[in-house]
Amino acid sequence: MKTIKIIGVPEHFNLPWHLAIEEGAFLERGINLEWTDIPEGTGKMCQMLESNDTDLAIILTEGIIKSIHEGNPCKIVQEYIGTPLQWGIHVDAKSTYTSIKELQNTKAAISRYGSGSHLMAYIHAQQKGWDTGKLKFEVINNLNGAIEGLANGKADYFMWEHFTTKPHVDNQSFRRLDDFPTPWPCFVIAGTKKFLEANNNLITHILEVINTYTSEFKSIPSIDRTLSNKYEQKLEDIQEWLSITSWSQNQIKIATVIKVQESLKTLNLIQSKLTTEDILY
Repeated sequence: MKTIKIIGVPEHFNLPWHLAIEEGAFLERGINLEWTDIPEGTGKMCQMLESNDTDLAIILTEGIIKSIHEGNPCKIVQEYIGTPLQWGIHVDAKSTYTSIKELQNTKAAISRYGSGSHLMAYIHAQQKGWDTGKLKFEVINNLNGAIEGLANGKADYFMWEHFTTKPHVDNQSFRRLDDFPTPWPCFVIAGTKKFLEANNNLITHILEVINTYTSEFKSIPSIDRTLSNKYEQKLEDIQEWLSITSWSQNQIKIATVIKVQESLKTLNLIQSKLTTEDILY
């Protein structure tokens, strides 16, 4: 039995992994897959991959590509979510902000540097024609930190996944001004080079299991109710999310890798472009 460590955010996207683990699908292949939730998100997960505190991660596409550019010895094993992430742009419910244009030159709350909330603030600002050199950030670690940070004025706005933050919009901690979808498929499976080079056969088994689960996930009876109960979200919100989300069973497209790198380079977040062989497993 081989123990393998995997990490991801504690969000509805990752339920297929939990179902496969609970049902013993990996154990049948001789794999003890140990899952750890990382509420701090992609920036923290990049650090854990770099320090070999995990073998695999379900991580944001742009975040891991930037981290690989910075020397993180990882590769993308496969695309996981084949659709964009819907980033809600939130302010404190009691703030005076009423439109996105008012957020120009204000301070964004981010979970940490290199996180999705950090990188998407740049990409959103670029698309709005703002001077990205004037962006300001406040590190708040996680969603609860953002609620506190916006309430006490340490930051002005916060970008996080629409449906994860929806309960906090409903209870009037946040007010959402708009949504901003990623310009590419949002989540990938990434692994450390050390692990990938030593476990090629096990990677094949892991992908066979998870791809079976994700390909059948939406057809599971009452999966919308299961998701609603587990993640404490309204049924209609989960149904909307399911309607716009697709899981992938293929490697990420080379054109997508190129597009992400071009966007990051334009923003001066990376200095050059790597070959796809440097990024893809």
